Amino acid sequence: MNQSSGKVYLIGAGPGDPGLITVKGLSCIRNADVVVYDYLAAPSLLSEALPHAEIIYVGKKGGDHTLSQDKINLLIAEKAREGKTVARLKGGDPFIFGRGGEEAEVLVREGVPFEIVPGVTSAIAAPAYAGIPLTHREFTSTLALVTGHEDPEKNVSSINWASLAAGVGTLVFLMGVKNLPQIVHQLVLHGKSSQTPVALVQWGTTARQRTVTGTMETIVERVTAAKLSSPAIIVVGEVVTLREKLKWFV
Repeated sequence: MNQSSGKVYLIGAGPGDPGLITVKGLSCIRNADVVVYDYLAAPSLLSEALPHAEIIYVGKKGGDHTLSQDKINLLIAEKAREGKTVARLKGGDPFIFGRGGEEAEVLVREGVPFEIVPGVTSAIAAPAYAGIPLTHREFTSTLALVTGHEDPEKNVSSINWASLAAGVGTLVFLMGVKNLPQIVHQLVLHGKSSQTPVALVQWGTTARQRTVTGTMETIVERVTAAKLSSPAIIVVGEVVTLREKLKWFV
């Protein structure tokens, strides 16, 4: 292993509301020499960094990538090898569709010490702010988190649509707005009722939050009419009906 006095903290920045970052995550930012942050990390968190800290944006939005993932991996390793404490700030939780596992693998390969600081994922937080409990004893006790944007290099989907359609009470898709018509098609094709409630929550937990609800039959049309776009999460299941009673934020 390479000797290094530096260290990388892979930090979940939370879903957007800066108040939802963990105490440990905030402490790491405040003590870092370098802060490497993503598009979905709350900008106000950067004000917590030390005055001398180097702030590096590596956000990826749609097809617009500031740096490729491979270059981000090497960047955080290089900064740590310079003897610096690196706060790698990632939206949500680094290990929930955040590619934190890939970054950690590179740090292991490069012999760079690191810690994982879990964060609040938007998969849970955005529905909560929209008044949608993902589990409820009267509706379901099963939950699945699914990527709505699989690796385009894959020839075959790794998503078991039949199992999702028939065997899970609540489904949450991340990064799936662009593929919403295909997600709806696959679920209905594999047995999900066209009357199953659906909600999309855009910019969850922030002042920009918007929520659109409907059914599998109507949701694509409603989302299109509302001009709702990424970033947003998709919730599928009967728990969506609780929003009218429980919505407290927006």
